[in-house]
Amino acid sequence: MDSKKFDSRSVGLDIGLSFSRWLTGRENLHYGIWDGLDICAGNVGAAQEAYTAKLFDLLPEGPLRILDIGGGAGETGKKLIALGHSVEIVVPSAYLAERCRVNAPEAIVHEAMFEDAHLTGLFDLCLFSESYQYIPLDQGIPKCLGLLKPDGHILIADCFRSESFAPDKVQATVGGGHPIAKFHAFLESQPLDLISSEDITTSVAPSIDVEQGLFNVVGYGMGRVDAQLAVQRPKTRSLVHWVIRRVLSPRKRARLDQRLNQQTRTAAHFTANNIYLLLKLQKRAS
Repeated sequence: MDSKKFDSRSVGLDIGLSFSRWLTGRENLHYGIWDGLDICAGNVGAAQEAYTAKLFDLLPEGPLRILDIGGGAGETGKKLIALGHSVEIVVPSAYLAERCRVNAPEAIVHEAMFEDAHLTGLFDLCLFSESYQYIPLDQGIPKCLGLLKPDGHILIADCFRSESFAPDKVQATVGGGHPIAKFHAFLESQPLDLISSEDITTSVAPSIDVEQGLFNVVGYGMGRVDAQLAVQRPKTRSLVHWVIRRVLSPRKRARLDQRLNQQTRTAAHFTANNIYLLLKLQKRAS
């Protein structure tokens, strides 16, 4: 990687984790489960805790040796260790690896893409908590099968593109993941038994509305500053706009305007294009 290249992903993660830590006391960026909760920023922490509790309800009896694939900042790993499990975490960036070592110091942390990580089995459980969508469909599960014990499990909690997904060339479509039909077809070819599958799309969708509300607050503040500069510091404003045009392409500027100033990324939009599944799979006896 070019050391001079601006790493917007790391900066975005840093900001997002810092905000999450300020708001909830935890470095979680995953969806929450909003059943029975008022949809507001003040309940983000409670919604995320409800998500984790539901995920952990699917754990086999332990103690387990768990591989947390794409383990974020290590918050899930920390909770798993507190329950008596042994945890190894795979994360793709130095920044996330550092946060994992701080938040879950007892965990073994591998800084690598899962596809490239050198791992030593055998694990009782491979966990994908909103990370499965970032791994090529033909690589995630097959690699897990080589790392699992004969009766080992895979848990997948993630978004998939629903069959009603309608891509928009102008506006970014919220959510993501592998097309659900392709995933099911691939899953049928693997030596796995489906233990359980639950669609929680409507339960997690309000997370999108809360996130959009936050971005709109930021956008409103930036708009107010811009309007004030236009009146009192027009030359400074012109310079700022010139820098933005130099740094961001027209497409990126349009996407940024969408995130900050529009309300196209909504729970309704999410549910129209995505399906969020909790899947528990078990390696089939050979």
